Amino acid sequence: MIKTYGIWGMFILIRSWIFTKIFYRSAKLMLLPVDIRGRKHIKWGANFTMGFGCRLESYPKNGEVVLHIGDNVQLQDAVHITARSRVVIGNDVLMASKIYISDCSHGEYSGNETDSSPMIRPGSRELSSKDVVIGDRVWLGEFVAVLPGVTIGEGTIVGTNSVVSKDLPANVIAVGIPARPIKRFNFESGRWELIPKDPDGLFK
Repeated sequence: MIKTYGIWGMFILIRSWIFTKIFYRSAKLMLLPVDIRGRKHIKWGANFTMGFGCRLESYPKNGEVVLHIGDNVQLQDAVHITARSRVVIGNDVLMASKIYISDCSHGEYSGNETDSSPMIRPGSRELSSKDVVIGDRVWLGEFVAVLPGVTIGEGTIVGTNSVVSKDLPANVIAVGIPARPIKRFNFESGRWELIPKDPDGLFK
C-alpha cells in the first residue's frame, strides 16, 4: 500500500481509519477532512466509505432522518449532498468525485403563483424541496449534478458532467444537460444497446 499511497498518504489513511472507528463506527472509512452537518438526521448502512473533502448536510423541517444512504455505498472525493425533505441513496451505489446532489433550492421557480421574486436576495428566499431517490447499483460519473425532484432507476449510469433534472429509468446510460438516456441494457443479449432517436434527433 505504501507504493500506492506513499508514506504521507499512508499516514492520512491510518489517521482517517482511526477517526472513523472512534466517531462513525458504522462506516467503513471516511478520509479526512470530512464535513457532516446534522448527523442525527443522516443514516447510512454497512461498508459506507467517503473520499477526501466530502460534505453531507441535513436541514429537516421536523427533526426526522432526511438523508438515507444504503449499504456498500462509495463516495469519491468532494461529493456534496444536501437533504431537507428526503434524499434516498440505494445499495451498492458508486459516485465519482465532485458530485452535487440536493433535494432543495433557495426559492421556487415552477412558473406558478408560488414563484420567488428576483427582487429578493437568493439567500433570503424560502427553501423549497422535492424528494430525490437514487436506486440500487447506480453509478454517477465525475461532476454530475442531481437536482431536486429526481428519481434515478436502479442500475443506471450517468456520464461525466451531466445534469440530472428529470427522472431516469432503470438500467440505462444517460448523458448531457439535461441528462438523457442514450443506451439501455438488453437482458436477453447481455449488452448495452443504443436507444433509437426520435425525428428531432433526440434519444427516445
